[in-house]
Amino acid sequence: MSDECCTKNQDVMILACSGASNLGQLANQAAVELTREGFGKMFCVAAIGAHLPTFVEAAKKSEGLITVDGCAVGCARKILEHADVPLQAYVVLYDLGIEKNSNTNLIPSEVEKVKAAVKDSLKGRMTTVSVHAGKSRSCCG
Repeated sequence: MSDECCTKNQDVMILACSGASNLGQLANQAAVELTREGFGKMFCVAAIGAHLPTFVEAAKKSEGLITVDGCAVGCARKILEHADVPLQAYVVLYDLGIEKNSNTNLIPSEVEKVKAAVKDSLKGRMTTVSVHAGKSRSCCG
């Protein structure tokens, strides 16, 4: 199944946590790599949190927005909620079975696991995806 089945990759906006744990750094690294690979573009979640109008409006208008949080605290999700930006697709790395710690030496296989979860969540682009529950509705079949 193509990664492009429900959205054009260049239209994907990736909002990633970049917190001070391995999970925050994994979320950020996955977003960096996906952007470099041409699967979407990173977008500044801090600018949305600062309520910078052009950033907030761009996020509200995005038709392919994926929010990636490291842990259950959900900082990126809460930033979007506070700015009234609708949550479209959502991945929490802790729900992928990756334990939170303070080691920022990232494991490449974990980065790949996060990238795959981001791509999978976008198959049901307009639906919030709970990776933990393993359930997502998809327009791709």
